Amino acid sequence: MDFEDNKKNKKAQLLVDLKGEPGKDCNGFCRFCYFRKANSKDVFPFGCKHCTFQIGCDYCTYSVREMNGNFLPLPFVLQQVQGALFFNKYDKVNITGGGDISCYPFLEELCKYISDMGLKIHLGYTSGKGFGSLDIAKNLVDYGVDEVTFSVFSTNEKLRKEWMNDKNAKTSLECLKYFCENCEVHCAIIVVPGVNDGKELIKTVGDLVDWGAKAVILMRFANKIEQGLILENAPIVEGIKPHTIEEFKSIVKEIHETFGNKVRVSGTPLYDPVTNTPFAIAHEENILNKLKNKIECEATIITGNVAYPFLKKIFDETPVNVVKVNKDIADLITAKDLEQINLKELSDTVFIPPRAFVHDRVAEEILTRDGEKRMILRGIEQLTLDGEVSGIYTKKEAIEFELNAFNELIGMINFFGVRK
Repeated sequence: MDFEDNKKNKKAQLLVDLKGEPGKDCNGFCRFCYFRKANSKDVFPFGCKHCTFQIGCDYCTYSVREMNGNFLPLPFVLQQVQGALFFNKYDKVNITGGGDISCYPFLEELCKYISDMGLKIHLGYTSGKGFGSLDIAKNLVDYGVDEVTFSVFSTNEKLRKEWMNDKNAKTSLECLKYFCENCEVHCAIIVVPGVNDGKELIKTVGDLVDWGAKAVILMRFANKIEQGLILENAPIVEGIKPHTIEEFKSIVKEIHETFGNKVRVSGTPLYDPVTNTPFAIAHEENILNKLKNKIECEATIITGNVAYPFLKKIFDETPVNVVKVNKDIADLITAKDLEQINLKELSDTVFIPPRAFVHDRVAEEILTRDGEKRMILRGIEQLTLDGEVSGIYTKKEAIEFELNAFNELIGMINFFGVRK
């Protein structure tokens, strides 16, 4: 069975967005929340690939800030489900939202309705802060919930109360434990230095393993602009120095070596010890040599700190040079980052990250302001797998995914680049 067949056989899920906003529809901000302290009054558009002639669209103006409005009324959500099922067949409904869906006042009614239609349910994100009693979790399982993505932070009640603003920490953890015992549960843990790392992290993951969780993703806490806080709200928490990229990778490795035989462990922005992503092909010399031999033209690839060493190795000794900006995640590159690039490092064809938050026209103006004519293009949508999605892939599938993506990118380089 090839890669495409494998992906087609993954269960089709209907995504149902309940809307809602961080801080308002989640029983209050967690202290580490990416959106905390962000200014919602003076909203400005970043620009992005979805913009047309005008700088700014719903995505780069509002969606990036999770400014979705209030939770949708139940009749609107039901209409959304009915409309989607009229045109397509799905195996499962994935319920998500900008707020915490455990705080959605009609969650039980919604799940019962979906269950009556014969569909299973994935609770796409919850911290459990809105569950007032264990009975709610039991009812949700009875109503067809068989998969849950749960933001844990810690199984220490005191830490949850303090850092997650979870007034019902004991109940939240009871619900999590029940889900782990009765569903496929994927747990997310934002790791804050000196708070829930070290022995606290070992204790939390140990509890999750004992309860029956299927996967744990560790997420590095961001506290600086270069780490991804592009909403002008850095620092989120004063006095905390986040783990470096390498420090965080070591934490993921340690947790995998301790618990990896019992639960799938991955990390974001890196890494997945099972698939060796991101950029698993960077460790596959035979694959790299074959890819490099296909490159016929010169081009420049702009990226961030996490991807840079991998892309540098992948394109080493080829006509393609890789330039980094001081932003860890390439998808969060903005116009301000591009302004810092030394234009002398750029070739006549330049690829920027496809999801970068900059308008195409602005990117072209910035990267040609020295008077040189350059073609500015967006690259391939996804070159590798992030820890948030790699958990459903085998190493072979991950490599095949990347191989397909890089072959497509090299095709673009050879078409738009200047022949060496």
